[in-house]
Amino acid sequence: MTDPIELPVLLVVEDDEGLQRQLKWAYDGYRVICAGNRADAVEALRLHEPAVVTLDLGLPPDPDGTEEGFATLQEILRIKPDTKVIVATGHGARESALKAISLGAYDFYKKPVDIDDLGLIVARAFHLHDIEAENRRLETNSGPAVLGPIISGAPEMLKVAKTIERVATADVSVMLLGASGTGKELLARAVHDKSGRKGEFVAINCAAIPENLLEAELFGYERGAFTGAVKSNIGKIELAEGGTLFLDEVGDIPLPLQVKLLRFLQERVIERIGGRSGIAVNTRIVCATHQNLEAMIAGGTFREDLYYRLAEIVVKIPSLAERAGDAALLARHFVNVYARDLNPKVQSLSPDALAAIDGYAWPGNVRELENRLKRAVIMAEARSVGVDDLDLPGATVAEPIAINLRAAREVADRRAIRQALVRTDNNISGAAKLLGISRPTLYDLLKQYRLQA
Repeated sequence: MTDPIELPVLLVVEDDEGLQRQLKWAYDGYRVICAGNRADAVEALRLHEPAVVTLDLGLPPDPDGTEEGFATLQEILRIKPDTKVIVATGHGARESALKAISLGAYDFYKKPVDIDDLGLIVARAFHLHDIEAENRRLETNSGPAVLGPIISGAPEMLKVAKTIERVATADVSVMLLGASGTGKELLARAVHDKSGRKGEFVAINCAAIPENLLEAELFGYERGAFTGAVKSNIGKIELAEGGTLFLDEVGDIPLPLQVKLLRFLQERVIERIGGRSGIAVNTRIVCATHQNLEAMIAGGTFREDLYYRLAEIVVKIPSLAERAGDAALLARHFVNVYARDLNPKVQSLSPDALAAIDGYAWPGNVRELENRLKRAVIMAEARSVGVDDLDLPGATVAEPIAINLRAAREVADRRAIRQALVRTDNNISGAAKLLGISRPTLYDLLKQYRLQA
């Protein structure tokens, strides 16, 4: 016989002791805890953490009204937002049911109680709670993190991750090329973390610092070097001794300073502003830009010799639009992250929201996606973030063009399969249904294209 402690916990909030006994007898597959008022219900909720609660809205001290019941509902969901609360309604049933659902109740049933009908509702609530809990566990503990905190399921990003891992331990400069918001600083930090270097990771945005201050920020200065230099100050290159300096937006470094940076890269020696002697520094440089440096070289605004010193290894980062399925994958991650602190009631993304996310081009890449999901979680009134919460313009991602029909078919198949798997949390049956094919056919395609479910 199953140990009662291992049974799923069902909390029955009902002040009718006769009905309590009846429900306790009827639910022999659950561990039933009863409470007759709000205080006892809250105490039981904290102690037993039930997945499902049945709640009679008519509780003392107002058994003929609903206000105490609604107050109890709100307190339950405030303490444990993932609880599935099923409310019992009597007089004014329709209005009470609508209000309860708007406050976050999972479902409702009308008195007098039909044990069989209520049993089906309870069983469905437990099932949904288990599915949501498993989804949160998968997103939290075993998400497809390809490199440090970087999450992706796209082959394009897996290729980038492999490149980073391969070059991290080599003592070479790395240049990251990609649009704004693609995660260049995260990748630069991954290079440092995988390198084994004991020094610090230091980042500086060259576009955010005025030209006349950038040299002092990079190389430091000695006391009295200029007006206001009341004490010596080490620069970012020296601060990253034994570690990694990340130069973001390296294309914005002015030409005169490019010469000084080139000298450091050649000799590994710096000279502070106002200094009289060189300082040997063992700092690795990782840089990034969204600009076309080759065009800047042709235009005379970026030194060719500096480019080749910085670009010993070049890593091109795909945009979010080029990473099929990643937008939905990241969206789920951001909902999970922000809901905990900003709106615990939110549990998931609705199917229409996922479809809209998949169809949008994301010109601001991951940064735009994160900001929109953060706002959507805050604004969402339901348990699922809906398409209206996202406030996305109607735009679609252009499909890649391939002349060869077989190649075009493979590109389209891969994209559709990845998106279907992401939308269904790698559920083969769900993905096959979404794609309109059978499970065996999907298995064959996964094997053919060497995709992992």
